[in-house]
Amino acid sequence: MTKKSLTQKQRALKILSRLKELYPDATCSLNYETPVQLLVATILSAQCTDERVNKVTPVLFGRFPDAESLANADILELEEIVRSTGFYRNKAKNIKAACRIIVNEFNSIVPNTMEQLLKLPGVARKTANVVLAHAYGINAGVTVDTHVKRLTQRLGLTTNTEPITIEKDLMALLPQPDWENWSIRLIYHGRAVCQARSPSCDICQLGDLCEMKFPDKNS
Repeated sequence: MTKKSLTQKQRALKILSRLKELYPDATCSLNYETPVQLLVATILSAQCTDERVNKVTPVLFGRFPDAESLANADILELEEIVRSTGFYRNKAKNIKAACRIIVNEFNSIVPNTMEQLLKLPGVARKTANVVLAHAYGINAGVTVDTHVKRLTQRLGLTTNTEPITIEKDLMALLPQPDWENWSIRLIYHGRAVCQARSPSCDICQLGDLCEMKFPDKNS
C-alpha cells in the first residue's frame, strides 16, 4: 500500500508504530518526584528547554519541595531561583498562585481533571496533559508543543496552526492510550532528526510517510 493510497488515519497509525520502534523507551524528560513537582517543572518548561529546567529544579525543590512551601515562598527568592528559565517573574508568580490554590482548594493535592487543572494560573492544556498523563496515567488529550506542531504539519496530519485545533485533529487520528506517548516520541524525533531549520530528511525514518519535501542538502 503506497502513501497516497493510505487514509490520513492509516498514515498516522503507521507513523505511531514507527515512532514506537524508533524510541521504545521515550518518557518525560523532566525530573520530578511528585505531581506538584511535575506541575511546576512543566510550567517552567514554557519557552525553555527541559535540560535547563532540570538544572534549576534540584535547587528549587530542595528549598520548596511541596505545594505548601511553594505557596508560602518569598516571591523574590522564587524569582531568583527560576530566573534562568526565562519569563521568570511571570513563572514565579504563577507557581506561587497555583500552589496556593492547590493548598486552599484541593487539600494540597494536584487535581486530576482537565477542568480543575485549567483553573490554575499558568496552566493551559499542554501543561495539564503532561501532568495528567505522567502523574496520574490519564490520557486526556495530546500534548502539542513546538516539536509536535511542526512535525504533525510536515507529516500532513493537520493543516491547522493553533495548538488546541491541532490537538483535536490528532485526538481523532490516534488511539487514546497512545495520545501522550505519541507526543513524547514525536518530541524526541523533532530534537534528533526533524529539526526546525535543518531537518535531516536524508536519514529520516518517517520519510516515506511524510508530506513535506525539503531540498537535498547535497544538490
